[in-house]
Amino acid sequence: MPGSDNFRPAATWERLQLRAALLRRVREFFQERDFLEVETPLLSADIVIDRHLEPLRTTLYDDPLRPDDGRHLWLQTSPEFAMKRLLAAGGQALYQITRAFRATENGPLHNPEFTLVEWYRVGDSMQQGMILLSELVDVLLQTGSAERISYAEAFEKFVGLDPHRSSLDQLKNSATKHHIQLPAVLHSDRDAWLQRLLTELVEPQLGKSGATILFDYPATQAALARIRSGDVPVAERFELYVNGIELANGYHELTDPQELLEREKRAQQQRIDEGKFPLPSNHRLLAAMQNGLPACTGVALGFDRVVMLACGAKHIEEVLAFPIDRA
Repeated sequence: MPGSDNFRPAATWERLQLRAALLRRVREFFQERDFLEVETPLLSADIVIDRHLEPLRTTLYDDPLRPDDGRHLWLQTSPEFAMKRLLAAGGQALYQITRAFRATENGPLHNPEFTLVEWYRVGDSMQQGMILLSELVDVLLQTGSAERISYAEAFEKFVGLDPHRSSLDQLKNSATKHHIQLPAVLHSDRDAWLQRLLTELVEPQLGKSGATILFDYPATQAALARIRSGDVPVAERFELYVNGIELANGYHELTDPQELLEREKRAQQQRIDEGKFPLPSNHRLLAAMQNGLPACTGVALGFDRVVMLACGAKHIEEVLAFPIDRA
């Protein structure tokens, strides 16, 4: 539209300068710890099969007269698959700063195209992964050492129930007490109720006086994390919160290729049951894991949210030059 100001950036120059300064701090942090910065494709035949992540598909066409005919590729929801392939090929400590893409994610904390900082280090336990994450967020946001609270402890403190042992009816009753509802299609989904209780009652309480790391998630929410056996098996997964905002998700990584196949099969079926399109199941990560993915811990950090917290922004658009509405 003539005369429109939509060509202008959404973020102020001061915030773009802060963003650049924080990017420099990220690189200095990893360089000081001998991590190698790598780049992996944004377009790939491989894609993470996740119940909740909606990737964007594009077509690599050969004939410009037929742009809909060609090989289908995916814009990456994260660089996870490719970075693990590098680890299986001999990488030891790797990080990258990259763009990631997720459809259906648009709001105060989400833009369909966003910046991820993702890293992996061979030999790190979950405990070592949490320490490294705490050190990084302190460098970026001066939060001090992150407190840690287990998923079970957090639910007992803020919800008043044991998330690992409570029945589906107990979860529903707790949700009803707090006026929390779910779509009818999810009423029998225990993890869906746990996630809603987490979102509504637990997450807003985390990271109020610094940074908080939530760890030891239910085994049914492992994604690509290892499961630690015990009286109650738990996923060696952890997430970082500051001011109630989730900034990072980390795993003591799954290395068993057969378990990967089983989890992807379940996630694929969940997608189909919910009416979503299936995702391609043949990928090179499986081959890498069969070749031997070394024990490691990895973390993905939402960089745009870090910038938001650093400058006090209320909406992700305030720290992006051109968010989706101006792209």
